Amino acid sequence: MLRKILAFYTRYFTLWVVLFGVVAYFWPAPFAAVGTYRFTEHLSANKLFFSVTMFGIGAVLQIGDFERILRKPIIVLIGSCAQFIIMPIGAFLVAKIFGLEAAIAAGLILTGSAPGAMASNVMSYIAKADTAYSVSLTTVSTLLCPILTPGLTYLLARSAMNVNFWAMVLDILIMVIIPLFFGFGVRHYFKEKIEKILPVFPAISVTFIIFICSVVIALNKDRFGDVTLLILAAVVLLNIYGMSAGYGVGRVFGMSRTRRRTLSIEIGMQNAGLGVVLAKEHLSDEATIPAAFFVFVCIITASIMAAYWQRRDACAAKINTSNI
Repeated sequence: MLRKILAFYTRYFTLWVVLFGVVAYFWPAPFAAVGTYRFTEHLSANKLFFSVTMFGIGAVLQIGDFERILRKPIIVLIGSCAQFIIMPIGAFLVAKIFGLEAAIAAGLILTGSAPGAMASNVMSYIAKADTAYSVSLTTVSTLLCPILTPGLTYLLARSAMNVNFWAMVLDILIMVIIPLFFGFGVRHYFKEKIEKILPVFPAISVTFIIFICSVVIALNKDRFGDVTLLILAAVVLLNIYGMSAGYGVGRVFGMSRTRRRTLSIEIGMQNAGLGVVLAKEHLSDEATIPAAFFVFVCIITASIMAAYWQRRDACAAKINTSNI
């Protein structure tokens, strides 16, 4: 029974993000209080929350996920290169096209430079795409992000804002890589015990991402009235561009339909939760807005496409059956 409840909670991630976002907008005080709380000078509540999120994700990974990367390195290389070329450059161009102010532009570029989101693995499964390929791409982009995310942000956004490359590298190592491998190690060495409570870990990750997004909404409530439509349009354009370009890359390299779908979802869905935390720590509160919006947008569009592809496959299967 508990497994079903946790699976339901994790699957309807989008719904909880929206509901808690609404709550944070109308009752911002408790979220803002936690969001601004610092345990020490270098450890904020948001950093701790994201570290717990990555621990939960690491606990779900298995050695087989890394073996898949080694078995088919070319397609993983193609997807990873596309991830860190399409979205950062797209974010830079969208910021220029919309004439976004410096902080918002930097936040959008940071979002575009983030690795793939773990939620893309779930979406790939629902869309009947290649889920194993999705896990491989997300894992590789997450491992590469300590250098590529701050590096690309520095190259593309430094004209808009001061970007501290090495401070961002250190934060990503602490928040992403260390807890990810710690979670992986716990799963590997305590496999039998962890298997019994495995559904808890994705639920933990979902909970903290929801809370991080709610904190951003609470802290930026007064700014939303002035910039919402412009930023929303920019974020939607970046997301649709990423999904379309991802599918196109798969077609250019002659990949199967399932892998084209995977690339579309993987490239279109960024780990904007990481973008939120990094923007708040290294840019400004205002720079967190596009990252927070991207969480909503990418999950909604990916859900729509997953449902469409699933329905399309079902219709095709019915037609094939009727022709037999």
